[in-house]
Amino acid sequence: MDSQTVRPFLHVIPFPVGQAYLWRDGDALTLVDTGPAGSADAVEDAIRHSGAEPAALRRIVLTHFHPDHAGSAAELATRHGAEVIAHRADAPVIRGEAPSPPPDMANAPQWERDVFDEVMAPWGVTADAPVLPLAPPCRVDREVDEGDVLELGGGATVLSVPGHTEGSLALLLPEHRTLFTGDTVALVGDDPAPGVFNQDIGRTVAAFQRLCALSEEKGVETVCFGHGAPIASGGGEILARAAAAYS
Repeated sequence: MDSQTVRPFLHVIPFPVGQAYLWRDGDALTLVDTGPAGSADAVEDAIRHSGAEPAALRRIVLTHFHPDHAGSAAELATRHGAEVIAHRADAPVIRGEAPSPPPDMANAPQWERDVFDEVMAPWGVTADAPVLPLAPPCRVDREVDEGDVLELGGGATVLSVPGHTEGSLALLLPEHRTLFTGDTVALVGDDPAPGVFNQDIGRTVAAFQRLCALSEEKGVETVCFGHGAPIASGGGEILARAAAAYS
């Protein structure tokens, strides 16, 4: 699998559904999300394609517990000894110590229910009984919460953005004017929008509006979504315009 360059130190690793991101600080690598289970080899190939080596993987940050984001975390962490970081509210699910709370599809619009049925058809799951498949259990070495700072990109501030899951997180890297949104924000066509398959739709919209406002306030340029192509420049202005549709 090939990685795609967003900025010289930032690469996106695309999967059939969603994506992961690779951040480089000198010789040290951070992976934000990991793709679905069975993607470890593909992630390593993408790291090599970016010009780095998988052995340099030092840190894995999981934006939430859903299997398209946390699915390969256990295998990659075991292979390379990388530190695994997740929000304290999602950490028990990631470890396999707690069940996976389902999304609230009963209050989702019909188009979202239809998408859910299509995506989940291989597992025999429907919006009427929205049980999500689980990612393989993975250790979590560091549990984080609002305001914690991670040692990447000159300091990445953790933002708690509950709604998509209770422990969804975003990362703001002020020095690089970069925001990782996880699934709180998706890019639909050319337009940012709240993500789908949420535990609490109202809180997801509130978190979406928060990230949009913060992006404008902090002069964010690069926005990395869990689903949809990243925006390399001008992302904060695009998010600010999108927020008006959900106010």
